[in-house]
Amino acid sequence: MPQWHFPDGDGVPACQLVEGTLAPIVLLDAQLRHLYVNPAWVKVSGLPASAFLGRTLGEVLPDLQRPDDVLCEVLADGQPREATISGTTGVSSPLGQRLWRAVYHRVDLPGLGPCLCGISVEISNLRRYLDDLETAHQRLALLDAAATRVGTTLDIETTCQELVDLLAPSLTDVAAVAIVEEEFTGAPPPPPGFLRLRKTRGVAPPGMEWLLRQLGGPGPYVDVPRGVATRRCLDTGRPWLGNLASDELFQKVTVDPERTKLFRAAGVHSLLIAPLITAGRPVGVIFLGRAGASRLFNDDDLVTLQALADRAALSIDSARRYSYEHTMALELQRALLSEPRTPHPAVEVAARYIPSGHSVLVGGDWYDSIPLPDSRTLLVMGDVMGHGFQAAVAMSQYRSLLRTIATSGTAVDKVLSEFDRQVAELGLDRLATCLLAVMDPRAGTCTAASAGHLPPAVLRPSGGVEVLWLPVGPPIGTGVGGYQSLTVRVDHGATLLLYTDGLVERRGTDIDVSVQALEALSLPADGPLDAMLDTFLARLANGAYEDDVAILAARRRAENE
Repeated sequence: MPQWHFPDGDGVPACQLVEGTLAPIVLLDAQLRHLYVNPAWVKVSGLPASAFLGRTLGEVLPDLQRPDDVLCEVLADGQPREATISGTTGVSSPLGQRLWRAVYHRVDLPGLGPCLCGISVEISNLRRYLDDLETAHQRLALLDAAATRVGTTLDIETTCQELVDLLAPSLTDVAAVAIVEEEFTGAPPPPPGFLRLRKTRGVAPPGMEWLLRQLGGPGPYVDVPRGVATRRCLDTGRPWLGNLASDELFQKVTVDPERTKLFRAAGVHSLLIAPLITAGRPVGVIFLGRAGASRLFNDDDLVTLQALADRAALSIDSARRYSYEHTMALELQRALLSEPRTPHPAVEVAARYIPSGHSVLVGGDWYDSIPLPDSRTLLVMGDVMGHGFQAAVAMSQYRSLLRTIATSGTAVDKVLSEFDRQVAELGLDRLATCLLAVMDPRAGTCTAASAGHLPPAVLRPSGGVEVLWLPVGPPIGTGVGGYQSLTVRVDHGATLLLYTDGLVERRGTDIDVSVQALEALSLPADGPLDAMLDTFLARLANGAYEDDVAILAARRRAENE
């Protein structure tokens, strides 16, 4: 088929306009075969014009996609339409996939009938710009989401789960987090030169969950030698990237050839590992894997992951430090509370301590029972202000000081005054509330005094609860003094209840209203005190307590009545 030649116009050859333009122009017959291609399209395609004549685009450049259905519609109704051509030609391009936007018009040529004239403009750069812009927007959205979705609690497991849930499928197919283990309690330490990682959390698409289970091997730990990619990441603080990883590269990550086979079986082709570093110290490591048709990791992925890792490292380190301090404070507090002095044989006591269920550290709550002369027993409930290890240490100091003062056997209001004076003189920097109650089985009475503490309650033999509203003096440590006592009758079968504010304190509710609500309870007054306390706590619990709770119950023994 001969190449079509354009007729001349008014002094300006039309062919010069067509052949001199930078826009690719083609002329197609009714069967979409080429009648003409201009030099611009020859340059783009990398093929001579003769290669196109009499052939369709698919026959000449099979890697280009063109919507032939749109072209047929133009031929059918004569209405111009836009179409997109995409793919690759014989001319290499740094853009990879190329994109043209073309407009097709129907033209009637003598001897040929309806034909198509297509004029196109390459928009590959614009498309890439828009794609890059969208990618940047997605990355920023991911980083923004990390600020609100990762580190919502001070629990390490929860934080790591939040991290892998954010990464997959937004950035990867498979994600896992491992934490550097520094304490080896209950397990032998790793071999010399090895670093122990605790497998924490992972996520994989449906059908690939088995990969996470098998990669880590048995047990909760992985001991990593030097020279492995994971170890180099932690030692250098730099990420490691392995696109289209060979078996040799996989073995640099896993050491074990059998695990390389697992990667192959799962279709994982690329890995990206980023260290979790804070204050120059390794906290853990993130593993990402892409499989199947997923694209390779690029520099943007690496930068995004490292930014996420920096944020996550702070959250995980905070959770780990909280966990350590919480455990230490809790162990100290329980050790101190586990050895109250034995009360007088005529008095039966039971106690509970419940740490907060939220992200607040262990506090300075304490209780005690101290035998006094004349068959009396001093019951103590205190709460040092603040939370954490320092509050627990202060609690132990206050508890020991009060024990020394209380052994004098003086009245409870005098004991509080002396306690307040000594704490103020010692310069202890934490105030504390304190409630003292002396049970006298022989007299059947209870004498109590309060230093800023909530009032005790009495569970009557009938099962009803009555709050004993005491005169309230200033907290311990102010040096002000001025405490008053109140003596009430405690009948046989009645139980005295001392507690800290965590038991009744509810957000948005006045504390006096919460205390008064205790009188609406009805509890079994007989049976073991431990069972009664369990029932009491179950009736009051509404989810996790917002603060630590300490409670002490005491009653006269029946055989001494």
